[in-house]
Amino acid sequence: MDPRAVTPFVITAAVVVWAVYRRMRRSFGRQPVQEKRMWFRIGILGLATVLIAGAIARNVELLGVLVAGIACGAALAYVGLRYTKFEITSEGRFYTPHTYIGLVITALFLGRLLYRFLGTFNGATPPAVTGQSLVAIYQQNPFLLAVSGAVVGYYIPYYLGVLRRTKPPATLGPQSGASGAGGQ
Repeated sequence: MDPRAVTPFVITAAVVVWAVYRRMRRSFGRQPVQEKRMWFRIGILGLATVLIAGAIARNVELLGVLVAGIACGAALAYVGLRYTKFEITSEGRFYTPHTYIGLVITALFLGRLLYRFLGTFNGATPPAVTGQSLVAIYQQNPFLLAVSGAVVGYYIPYYLGVLRRTKPPATLGPQSGASGAGGQ
């Protein structure tokens, strides 16, 4: 086998394994609240969702599938936030996601990734090569759109909830302390 043909697959596999490892590490155990990273992820996921929704806006059925996926993800985020443990300590702000909900989200991500990989591995021509539009790709398999919507619908509200619940308490300024301004 030609090493030049194998090298891109090996590099891609290494990147995918690294991404899966990072995602799984983020889904389990005590996590520090990294505000800038969370806001960045919220922005990227929101932008991607807007771009996808814009591309499929003329197809009401696909838009419905995306909205349904987002709604399911948001419901899962609501449940996830209820079972997440939050801590604000002298070491910083932390949260511990619910293990089983983390497993569900990881399974959705891995299932979607595996489905795409198996489609490419079984000889399906990648959409970039055939010049297929995003709408045509999702018309062939709207399930991928629903899973993408569910993942986005989970992470955006979940990160917003974590940021809100671990927001540092407002510090009392010199004017609002025990100066007794009108407190008789």
